[in-house]
Amino acid sequence: MRPLGSTGADGCRPSVGQRTRRIAGPRARGRRRPPAWPYPPRPAARARMNARHRCPVRPGSHVYALHALMGKREKSGLRPDLAEGCSLDLRAFLTVVVRRWPACAACLLLGALAAWGVNTLSTPVYEARTQLFVATHTGSDTMQLNQGQSFSQARVLSYANIVNTRQVTAPVVKELRLPTTPEELAGRIRAEAPVNTVLIDITVSDTDPRRAARTANAVAVRFGRVVERLETPRAVIATGGETAAPMSPVTLGVTQEAAVPTVPVSPRPLLNLLVGLLGGLLLGVALAALRETLDTTVKTADALGELTALPALATIPYDSDAPDQPVTVGEASHSPRAEAFRRLRTNLQFAQVGERPRIISVTSSLPGEGKTNTAANLAVSLARAGISTCLVDADLRKPCVARTFGLVQDAGLTNVLIGQATAADVMQQGPAGLAVLAGGPMPPNPTELLSSGRMGEVLRELAAAYEIVVVDTAPLLPVADTVGLAPLTDGTLLVVRAGKTSREQVRAAVDALRNVGARTLGTVFSMAEATKGGYGSYGTYGELPAPRPEARRRDAQDPQDTGARG
Repeated sequence: MRPLGSTGADGCRPSVGQRTRRIAGPRARGRRRPPAWPYPPRPAARARMNARHRCPVRPGSHVYALHALMGKREKSGLRPDLAEGCSLDLRAFLTVVVRRWPACAACLLLGALAAWGVNTLSTPVYEARTQLFVATHTGSDTMQLNQGQSFSQARVLSYANIVNTRQVTAPVVKELRLPTTPEELAGRIRAEAPVNTVLIDITVSDTDPRRAARTANAVAVRFGRVVERLETPRAVIATGGETAAPMSPVTLGVTQEAAVPTVPVSPRPLLNLLVGLLGGLLLGVALAALRETLDTTVKTADALGELTALPALATIPYDSDAPDQPVTVGEASHSPRAEAFRRLRTNLQFAQVGERPRIISVTSSLPGEGKTNTAANLAVSLARAGISTCLVDADLRKPCVARTFGLVQDAGLTNVLIGQATAADVMQQGPAGLAVLAGGPMPPNPTELLSSGRMGEVLRELAAAYEIVVVDTAPLLPVADTVGLAPLTDGTLLVVRAGKTSREQVRAAVDALRNVGARTLGTVFSMAEATKGGYGSYGTYGELPAPRPEARRRDAQDPQDTGARG
């Protein structure tokens, strides 16, 4: 015998949402079988079914069965991840607008100038307005008055369409001797009939305010005559009896004559200015978005990390004094750029805890991205931290390390590679005990020299004599010098300039290093836009405050006190 409430052969209860079917017994034969799911059963059957299955599921809905398994339904609303995504998108959009603010400002100024031009060059247009009242000749009792009111309201809309006809405009043009045609005058006349009223508003526009008022009054008078003539019974006109003159059942009276306007309706200076500014702003935003879409350069360190899948070890802010002061990592230097190179040193030291690189090459995709400056400041920062460091200029096509430190360029790496001297013979001294091996004279075959076995021997000798060897190399894409040199080093730093290097160029540089089996330690994002408040929101954190002017004046006034303290 099956357990109570079971429907399967194994005695298990049906799964939620499963259709069930009751086998008709002897008593049920001949009766009408209730419809199976998904049709809703009767309330009593629904209660028995819920009690049997012990599951608060509505029959006929598999969706509710799924919710019954998962628990309560989630309340409607924006998901947190979607809300965060919208916030990030808005933030990114505002960042683009701020970055492209010159284009937005130019378009905003262009919109303001366009509005000023429209306000200045447009001819002022004035509007004169008059109002007519439609009356019917009816009896004095209430029923006749109501019928006349309904008749006037029904006719007033039709009357408004007659104002622009030639029957009205032609006599007005002839009477006032207007310098226009009836068709042109009809285009400057506007008639409106307010709902549930017997009033007709006639508006005439003209460049002359007095002429606009005279034209509006003349149109109102002529319009009233045309309507009265149209409503006059034809039978009375035809017979022309002597006992009674023809009489129209409708009379149009002027309730408000047109006055001379004092303020033009067009142009509207304030409205045009607002429209111009809004249009210029929208144009500027659209132009900024278009330029941002067409601009494929790398603009942020986050975008660089997503593009290369490499850690961004440092972001070097842009410094206008860098050409005059290339080496900024001094003992008392706390500028944002100096702190960025110190952060690069720290990240490089702790990025590879298990196997720290001894020979580090610094390269870039293209010339002018700041690789030599990065290599020089990194080497000085390591030397000031007490690490025995050697800086090698391996950019033999355009050596710049010696010029950066004010050293001699006549002898260097080239002489060592061709066997004219040893590294110790041509090694020079830089700041903070830094050993500098200049590039030397430019050889005719730099690619072959840098990828030769002799170059590997020189690097191993330097690595044995110093704790870290920093090698400044040539750009990756223009020449093949670094492609042969990078595998001889323990790791490579790829310098990418903000807003100059394109995504395709960065990908090509990373692929070039990967194809030769070189190990890429990370990227350095150089010449980035400095954030407000200084590096890392600390500004010049750690600098000694300058003496106040009051203190200097007090010291100048008390020389004896200064001498006593000395």
